[in-house]
Amino acid sequence: MKAITAKTPHDSSFSFSRRYFHWKKKLEDEDDEEEVLNLGSSSHFCEEGVKYEDFRIPIPAATTSVPAPRKRLSVSILRSAFTVFSKRSHSHAGLGTRVIGTLFGYRRGHVHIAFQEDARLNPAFLVELATPTSVLVREMASGLVRIALECEKKTDKKGKKLLEEPLWRTYCNGKKCGYAMRRGCGPEEWKVLKTVEPISMGAGVLPGNGGAGSEGELMYMRARYERVVGSRDSEAFYMMNPDGAGGPELSVYLLRV
Repeated sequence: MKAITAKTPHDSSFSFSRRYFHWKKKLEDEDDEEEVLNLGSSSHFCEEGVKYEDFRIPIPAATTSVPAPRKRLSVSILRSAFTVFSKRSHSHAGLGTRVIGTLFGYRRGHVHIAFQEDARLNPAFLVELATPTSVLVREMASGLVRIALECEKKTDKKGKKLLEEPLWRTYCNGKKCGYAMRRGCGPEEWKVLKTVEPISMGAGVLPGNGGAGSEGELMYMRARYERVVGSRDSEAFYMMNPDGAGGPELSVYLLRV
């Protein structure tokens, strides 16, 4: 009898299995057994001059189901869903090393500071300072401005991100300026951010609402900032000058002490 060689991966698995299962050769065709593998003329195991042989294969119950392809498909689907979910979560809440910073407030109102990863997304950090807008404008006219926001470190609130702290003590150029509150981006704040969305860097004045209780014109300043994370309790935002000359005109520091 000629040597039987494996021509396909299926054939190699057939030879491998024959070493570990008890095989019985049968030279006569039998149709009364369900677990008989009949090798026809189209099989790669048969050549000319070789009689067809039937091999009795005891099939274990555990091998009747093949869960591997289905398992791989399920894992692939889960990974795809997790990737999409992660991208969406990151796009709304995360901040990179380059962010968009906007300071705005009505002339007789308070200053708001917003940092966005992208101009089309809600701000990841938005606070309202107790500092009047007119006071901040005078400080900026005198030169460099340093705004420091401090919050208390609480041991019972583990895992809370620095940008999620609700209450901050405010210092402007070393002088205490009351407290700042973290705000959600409401319709009024979102309207202002959408208005200045085409502006990459600059300052200006927008007309007020003109009502009886109007707080005057809306003043804004918008620029790119470099975000530097010192630790989980400290971050800094430095205004980036477009010409690259000189130091930052405005810096915002977040500290948890």
